[in-house]
Amino acid sequence: MEELDSEPTVTLIPGVNSRKKQMCFDWGPGEMLVCETSFNKKEKSDMVPGCPFIHIIRKNEDVYSQILRKLFNESHGIFVGLQRIEEELTGKSRKTQLVRVSKNYRSVIRACLEEMHQLAIAGKDPAIGRQFSIQVSSLSAMELIWNLCEILFIEVAPAGPLLLHLLDWVQLHVCEVDSLSADVLGSENPSKHERFWNLVTVLVLQGRLDEARQMLSKEADSSPTSAGMCRILGDLMRTMPVLSPGNTQTLTELELKWQHWHEECERHLQDGTFASSPHLESLCKVMLGEEAALLEQKGLLSTWYHFLVTRLLYSHPTVKPTDLHFYAQSSLDLFLGGESSPEPLDNILMAAFEFDIHQVIKECSIALSNWWFVAHLTDLLDHCKLLQSHNLYFGSNMREFLLLEYASGLFAHHSLWQLGVDYFDYCPELGRVSLELHIERIPLSTEQKALKVLRVCEQRQMTEQVRSICKILAMKAVRNNRLGSALSWSIRAKDAAFATLVSDRFLRDYCERGCFSDLDLIDNLGPAMMLSDRLTFLGKYREFHRLYGEKRFVDAASLLLSLMTSQIAPRSFWMTLLTDALPLLEQKQVIFSAEQTYELMRCLEDLTSERPVRGEPDAQQLQDDDVETTKVEMLRLALARNLARSIIKEGSLEGS
Repeated sequence: MEELDSEPTVTLIPGVNSRKKQMCFDWGPGEMLVCETSFNKKEKSDMVPGCPFIHIIRKNEDVYSQILRKLFNESHGIFVGLQRIEEELTGKSRKTQLVRVSKNYRSVIRACLEEMHQLAIAGKDPAIGRQFSIQVSSLSAMELIWNLCEILFIEVAPAGPLLLHLLDWVQLHVCEVDSLSADVLGSENPSKHERFWNLVTVLVLQGRLDEARQMLSKEADSSPTSAGMCRILGDLMRTMPVLSPGNTQTLTELELKWQHWHEECERHLQDGTFASSPHLESLCKVMLGEEAALLEQKGLLSTWYHFLVTRLLYSHPTVKPTDLHFYAQSSLDLFLGGESSPEPLDNILMAAFEFDIHQVIKECSIALSNWWFVAHLTDLLDHCKLLQSHNLYFGSNMREFLLLEYASGLFAHHSLWQLGVDYFDYCPELGRVSLELHIERIPLSTEQKALKVLRVCEQRQMTEQVRSICKILAMKAVRNNRLGSALSWSIRAKDAAFATLVSDRFLRDYCERGCFSDLDLIDNLGPAMMLSDRLTFLGKYREFHRLYGEKRFVDAASLLLSLMTSQIAPRSFWMTLLTDALPLLEQKQVIFSAEQTYELMRCLEDLTSERPVRGEPDAQQLQDDDVETTKVEMLRLALARNLARSIIKEGSLEGS
C-alpha cells in the first residue's frame, strides 16, 4: 500500500479526556459513535465515566450545510448531463462542450461563494460568522484551482492566448481592486486621494492598462506639472502590444513589436523622463518587468501567483505552457523570500503549473474538507482523456474511486442520498455493489421515503434489496396492526413465509371480530394468492363469504368443503369452517349432498378425535369446553338431519 504523506489530524472531542479514560467507539457508514468507558487507565478505584455523553463524529460535515447542499444539488445536474452527452462529444465541438461544462461548474461554485459571503457579513453570532468565513475561503480556493485547471488542462491554451487567460484568472480572483476603485473614484478629488497611486499601480499590475490611463488623465488634469509625464506613460500603456483574441498576428510578430516597445520604455527610464515623479517612475519600472520593482509592490500583489502573471505580462508575454513551471517556481521563491513556507493552496497551484494532474487531485483531496471538488474535477478531466493511464492499486480507476467516496458521503444525509444514486450509476466497476450496500442502510423513516428507495431498487432490478425493503415495511405494518398494508408489502416482497404469518393474523382477527378488515385488498388478490397456501385459503375463504352473501349457496357449500378436504385450511380453523356450514345445513332446500355430508362428518370426527387431553382444567377452560361441546353437538345434529334429507331427496330423484 502507499504510505501516508503526513499524519492525520487529531479531532478533539469536547469534555473527553482520552489520556485518563479509555474510549470505546463504533464505526458506521458515515459516522462514528465515541464514548468514555467506566475503566480508568491509572486509578482503578474510579469507575465512573467523566463524560456521560455519547458523541457522534461525522466523516463529512459539509453535507449538512444548507448552502453547500445547493452546490451538491446544482452540480448533480451538470454531472449527469455530462455523462449523457459523452457519446455526442466528437471533434472540435468536444473541447467547446467540455469548456462549457467546466464554466457551469464554476458558476455554481461562484453562486454559493457569494451567498456564503453575504451570510458571513450578515451573521450576528461571531462563531457562525467564523464558520461561514472558513467556508468562503474554501469555496474561493476551489474556484481558483478549478479556473486554473480549466485554462491549463481543458482549454489547453497555447502561447499567447495563455497569458490572456491567466490575466483573466488573476483579475477574477484578486478582486480587492474593485472596492479600492470605488473608494477612490467616489471621493471629491480622486487624484488627491491617499490611495490614488495604489489604485493606479494595482491596475497596471493586473494588466488593466486602459483603466490605468484613465486614472493618469485625472492626475494630468489636476497637476499641470506632471501632465507631460502622464501623457508619455499613458502612450506607452496604449501602445503596449497585446495578442487580442481576434488578432491574426503571429507570435513572432508580437515578440518583435513587444521588443521595440520594451526598448522604448527602457529609453524613457534611462533618459530620466519620469525622474521628477517617483510614482510614474515606479510604474515604468513595473512595465519593464524589473523584479525588484515588482517585489516592492508585494503588498499590492498580495499573492505569488499574481506576482507570476504580472511578471510574465511584462517580461515573457509569449510564454509557452511547458515553461510555466519554471517561472512559477522562481516566482514563488522570490515572493516568499524564505520568510515562510508554502501553504497547501500554493502546492496545489504549483502542481497545476507543473501539469501534474494527479498531484493536483492528491493535494486537493488532503486539503479540502469534502470530496465534491476532486470527484467532479477528476470526472471532467477523465472526459478530457487526461487520466486514462492512471489506475489505482486496489482495482478501480481514480475517477471511480473519488466518485464512490463522494456518493458515499451523500448517502449519510437524509435527502441527498438520491443524488448519490446517480453517481453510483456512472461507476461501471464498483458502482452497483456500492449502491446495494449503501441503499440497505438508508433509514426508512416514512413510507414515502421507503417508496422512493423502492423505486430506485426496482428501476435497477435490485431484487434482493426490493425484497428486504418490503419485508421491513411489512414488519412495521404488522407492529402497527395495519394488516392490509403488511399483506401488500409481503406480496410485493414475494415472501411466502411472511404472507402466511399475515394471513394467520387476518384469520385470527376474523375469529375474534367476526368480520374481515381490508376487504378490497383480499377481494383483489388475483394470482398473488398463490404465493402461499395460507394466503390462498384466505382468498378462497373470503370468496366463500362473498358467494354466501350473494345467496349462491350451492357454490358456497362446494367451496367450503373443498377448502377442508384439500388440506389448504389449517386444522385450527376447521371448527370455524364447520360452524360456517351450519346455516347451509339448516336451509330449507338441501345444499349438501349425501356424499358431501359424509365428508363433513368425517372432518368433524377427525377434529374431535385429535383434541388434546388436558390436566386439571380451570373455570375458563371448563367454560370453553362447554361451548366447544355445544358446537359439536349442534353440528352432529345438523349433519344427521341434512344426511337424512339428502338421502330422501336423492332416493326420490332416482325413483322418478
